[in-house]
Amino acid sequence: MSITPDIVAAHGFTPDEYDRVLSAMGREPNLLELGIFSVMWSEHCSYKSSRLHLAKLPTKAPWVIQGPGENAGVIDIGDGDAAIFKMESHNHPSYIEPYQGAATGVGGILRDVFTMGARPVANMNALRFGDINAPKMRHLVKGVVAGIGGYGNCVGVPTVGGETIFHPSYNGNIIVNAMTVGIAKADKIFYSAAAGVGNPVVYVGSKTGRDGIHGATMASAEFDENSEEKRPTVQVGDPFTEKLLIEACLELMASDAIVAIQDMGAAGLTSSSVEMASKGGVGIRLDLDKVPCRETGMTPYEMMLSESQERMLMVLKPGREAFAEAIFKKWELDFAVIGEVVEGGDLTMTFHGEVVGRIPLDPLADAAPKYDRPHVPTPKRAPLADVPASASIVADLKTLMGSADLCSRRWIWEQYDNQVGADTLQRPGGDAAVVRVHGTRKALAIATDCTPRYCFADPHEGGKQAVAETWRNIVAVGGKPLAITNCLNFASPQNPVIMGQLVGCIEGMAEACRALDYPVVSGNVSLYNESKATGGGNAILPTPAIGGVGVLTDYANQMDLAFKAEGEAIWLIGGETTHLGQSLWLRECHGREDGPPPVVDLDHERNVGDFIARLIADGTATAVHDLSDGGLAVALADMALAGGLGATVDLPLEAATAFGEDQGRYLVTMKADLRWHEAPAPMRRIGTVGGPALVINGESVTLAELKHIHESALPAMIAG
Repeated sequence: MSITPDIVAAHGFTPDEYDRVLSAMGREPNLLELGIFSVMWSEHCSYKSSRLHLAKLPTKAPWVIQGPGENAGVIDIGDGDAAIFKMESHNHPSYIEPYQGAATGVGGILRDVFTMGARPVANMNALRFGDINAPKMRHLVKGVVAGIGGYGNCVGVPTVGGETIFHPSYNGNIIVNAMTVGIAKADKIFYSAAAGVGNPVVYVGSKTGRDGIHGATMASAEFDENSEEKRPTVQVGDPFTEKLLIEACLELMASDAIVAIQDMGAAGLTSSSVEMASKGGVGIRLDLDKVPCRETGMTPYEMMLSESQERMLMVLKPGREAFAEAIFKKWELDFAVIGEVVEGGDLTMTFHGEVVGRIPLDPLADAAPKYDRPHVPTPKRAPLADVPASASIVADLKTLMGSADLCSRRWIWEQYDNQVGADTLQRPGGDAAVVRVHGTRKALAIATDCTPRYCFADPHEGGKQAVAETWRNIVAVGGKPLAITNCLNFASPQNPVIMGQLVGCIEGMAEACRALDYPVVSGNVSLYNESKATGGGNAILPTPAIGGVGVLTDYANQMDLAFKAEGEAIWLIGGETTHLGQSLWLRECHGREDGPPPVVDLDHERNVGDFIARLIADGTATAVHDLSDGGLAVALADMALAGGLGATVDLPLEAATAFGEDQGRYLVTMKADLRWHEAPAPMRRIGTVGGPALVINGESVTLAELKHIHESALPAMIAG
């Protein structure tokens, strides 16, 4: 089959990139080879527009065992234990087919974690939807939530938290980011670099079908009016098979049989074989006749590019094939020796006794295109010229507590099994999830965060804030923040404005990570999140979702946000409020999205956070909540609803002091007779816990009314 310009374009190549393919091959590729180059050089697999800038992120610390470059990041959490975690996107598939798109996103990130040798212990997510009042968006919300719950619940890993926001910019391209955290012994981590010429290459898991072909390429292009036609590129998941695969892999990992292991994620058998061989500096030969297929007549092209789920690729020690096969057969999974590690640097594929493709590995992986795209910085926003007043703080608070971004997510998280495994110590709805390290006194604190409206107004400050917010959330539950993963969701990098957002956010993230000793150990980049379809949302807001992980040395010292007792004093620590630019109050109560976002003072963040940690550790604090969306008034409402106790605020509040979103601040309750004079930042007693209502400026709202507003809003929106 001759490769025509139309075929080249259909595989996502620019003319210059195709010239590079010709140069790498020294000849014209066949269709199979072209398809392999297409998926490996896609944005989704090669990070060709972002690699240059990702190198700016700090990735090392004494507790980092494995940083970016493997299936997931690994950190030391003490006592010979390691936490392994990563976040990834499944945005495009979830827009096309929400249930399977979200479900297979969960399945894929689970495999990234257990392929490193970890037992998954917690799932998180970060979801962004468009206008909830649009019928299609309600369909997408219901499908995505059902897909996340359906897969996670069946596979037996608790979904312990996450975040969900709504904005019209996501109308044509929703964001579905999934995160998994696992636990392993620090001396039993498994890596993906193939080694040992002659060692067998083994395929395990489900059979290969025609679902998901060119999924990676589809995920590297914007949507248009024909996006529904891409439904065949969405994979179909089977969580029950995934559960069997987890157990079979962990059983085999308890032996000495495995040399290298890699899950078949984006680009399937292609990416797993290419990455294993290129990392090991060896070649690999695949006999495609031996690939287990669930459909008849599958071609080498389809086998290599399928993204069928629940599959892994391994290199075993010679002579261990029968031992490994017995384990996978016991778990009713396919097992096949499909190739071997060879000398040289080529990927060679045979079918029906003939060589059907041979590609040098280096151009597919390390020498893939890397672009320094033109980028322009986002202009700084002018301060708010006219700041509206609030006629009633309590009325505005009720508006915010019933708004799409701040109303209760109970309708979502009640569809997730957050208790399976019996190690979840805090249910969703707090600042961070807390999950016990089974059999120990330790616990992990896990948070996901990002404020896209801040990132749009000022990418650098927004990138800093996203990192600092997860750091604060982990501190607020008594954890020591250790490291982050991320999922960088942006529109087209070929637009210099969008590329400027990406660069600005990465540089802001890097600054915050350095200041907070909070390195990046894994991550994912998802670009071309925009729609050209009629009525679409065009470019999404820049959304660098951050997943933070920290550790509690003794879960008895965990903290939550619920008010505990009548008469306890409420303290605002970290300063009072003046900043209303980009606040939710300004948007929800006045229909404005203007002004700059709040500035993130990282020295202040560190000092105040360290002080909060001391208050928790010595037993002074009885409840802690960081201040973020909605400011002081919303934080008070959160704490009151969580504890079933009201409060009276002793000082008069105006819009800026009630709803401003200045950073680096916490609300803390303490017993009334305690005083602290060594705080590293402003500290003010603002009120007292007690009663059945929240009383501000002499106005009150009962907790019963506030709870009804807060918890009924999302179900009503979903119902339309």
